[in-house]
Amino acid sequence: MSLAPENAAWFAETFARLTDNVGQALLGKSPVIRLALTCLLTEGHLLIEDAPGTGKTALARAIAATVKGTHTRIQFTPDLLPSDITGVTMFDQRTGEWNFHRGPIFASVVLADEINRASPKTQSALLEVMGENHVTIDGTRHDAPRPFMVIATQNPIEQAGTYRLPEAQLDRFLMRTAVGFPDKEATLEVLASSANPDRARDLRALIATSAVVDMAEMVKENRVDAAVLDYVYRLIEATRTDPDVLLGISTRGAIAMVRAARVWAAAHGRNYVLADDVKDLAGPVWTHRLVLNSDADFSGVTAAAVLERALVAVAPPLRTGDR
Repeated sequence: MSLAPENAAWFAETFARLTDNVGQALLGKSPVIRLALTCLLTEGHLLIEDAPGTGKTALARAIAATVKGTHTRIQFTPDLLPSDITGVTMFDQRTGEWNFHRGPIFASVVLADEINRASPKTQSALLEVMGENHVTIDGTRHDAPRPFMVIATQNPIEQAGTYRLPEAQLDRFLMRTAVGFPDKEATLEVLASSANPDRARDLRALIATSAVVDMAEMVKENRVDAAVLDYVYRLIEATRTDPDVLLGISTRGAIAMVRAARVWAAAHGRNYVLADDVKDLAGPVWTHRLVLNSDADFSGVTAAAVLERALVAVAPPLRTGDR
């Protein structure tokens, strides 16, 4: 059963309203907001590499407020333990029972600030929850809420005292992007309202979290033609055979693209995916999954340049229309 055209139209209208609402807290950053909401509705996670003070916390809080969800912020530090994220089981002397105290990971939107400052063991605890959507403590499974989205941040400038995320862990993020500084118009508006800088606090919820789950389930029915799937395959093969690449796009990366493209197409009011949707998302979904060889790194070749070569070399299929 495919997504009905009227459902695609409703999805696009709702997506636009969500984008506008979040945009009240993060001015002038509609493209980033659309990517973040695509992650949310794909039930994936977002990695933001950006300098401090660009609005990463505002983005997380605004999304949580818009969907009437919960929000937590975890400041990653070298002494952070896995149990500080997942929670612990403690003995209650009054009742004689062991009770599980949930950690901050149990929220609709979790901001993992400066994830690369924590030890690899703590990073793995977070990424395990991201991949499995549950925590197992003392043999008991505790499910993460739905929707569940982690927005992790890294500071690309200050690297002292950090632990670089391995490629296998980077692959677990659906997308990577940057917020960037606002333009002049948005900056002036922010400065004019500097007496009330926390715009996310005043946002009203547009939909409930249950509606977000319904949207995520609905969009799974969006049609992806065999020609588009073949296009995705040819692109990932092009990255794997590129002479500058040590490790190309994984199968998980290809699956992530198809899932995200379904949401991206529906956000544009279509009940079918186009090759253009794959092109639009190629950078955010795939650049962080490419590993270049040492010669390419030394020569200044970037993952974005390799991906652009693949997009130029691989011919897209003919446009598929609605049926």
